Amino acid sequence: MKANAHSVVVNKLAHADFERWDSFVERCAEATFFHRAGWKIVIEKAFGHRTHFLLAQRAGEIVGVLPLTEIKSFLFGHSLISNAFCVYGGIVADDEEARSALDQHAQKLARELNVGHLEYRQFKPSHADWPSQDLYFTFRKAIDPDMEKNMLAIPQRRRTMVRKGIKNGLVSELDRGVDRFFALFADNVKRHGTPALPKRYFALLREVFGKDCEVLTVLHEGKVVSSVLSFYFRDEVLPYYAGDAEDARHLAANDFKYWELMRRACERGYRVFDYGRSKRGTGQFDFKKNWGFEPTQLHYEYYLVNAKGIPEHNPTNPKYSLFIKMWRKLPMPVANALGPFIVKNLG
Repeated sequence: MKANAHSVVVNKLAHADFERWDSFVERCAEATFFHRAGWKIVIEKAFGHRTHFLLAQRAGEIVGVLPLTEIKSFLFGHSLISNAFCVYGGIVADDEEARSALDQHAQKLARELNVGHLEYRQFKPSHADWPSQDLYFTFRKAIDPDMEKNMLAIPQRRRTMVRKGIKNGLVSELDRGVDRFFALFADNVKRHGTPALPKRYFALLREVFGKDCEVLTVLHEGKVVSSVLSFYFRDEVLPYYAGDAEDARHLAANDFKYWELMRRACERGYRVFDYGRSKRGTGQFDFKKNWGFEPTQLHYEYYLVNAKGIPEHNPTNPKYSLFIKMWRKLPMPVANALGPFIVKNLG
């Protein structure tokens, strides 16, 4: 039976459709930076994973999208994620018909690929009958056009730290590359006992997303002490990856870094500061709350195909405690060489 002219048709994203896909994402209110077509290029080139970016069309017009990444790992299983290496994802669509068509196509694809599970990372729940995780929260807040009001909106303790950073003579500058950022990031995650993403991944983010991916670095007396890689989308700034030197804490470089990012974004007309995802019960979660940001629960939902339960591949899982202790003791060159082979399969 042929589809009529007004039926929704689901296809995989072709390179010729990248511009149309991104135009839809730009205008769709519920879409995020992590729905952009560029993630297909970044994920495939950086990690070698297969991607299945689905677009729904009606009468030739895109009415919905769903970015999916397939990860097949001996250690962590076989999964289909929207979207891997991203905190947000899931289906975004103009109407329920388009949403349903994408959802059914994704579930069918998950069965055909014989994955363990299909995962949607969303702001809102969509499948009350699917298993879900309540571990992750996001932190978003409006940026006032008046910078002094933004400063006063920061709770006193954190505001004191920002002013301490200013008093310590910290300065910020934008980097053309990712070298200084990566050195801090890799050292930081190793101290926390987790593998670092490959340097090539960050270089690809800069290359693919251009001016919408920026690195801001903080210096003290010419020495790099803190850095953050951020994304820009519509009127939002999203600090996404960060790293700090060991002496950053007593210099208040971490607080200063985020203040400088907010200040620069405000001057450029951005109006939302998205502090990103944190796990409940972690230091990052508390840090963001102490900046005056209220947590909003994210809804990670799982369609189980072969898996018996939802994955728990995160550092708070007690079964990884021995690995974390071991990883902290590795020499940095060894950790940087081995890390990408592990973390590429976590998504």
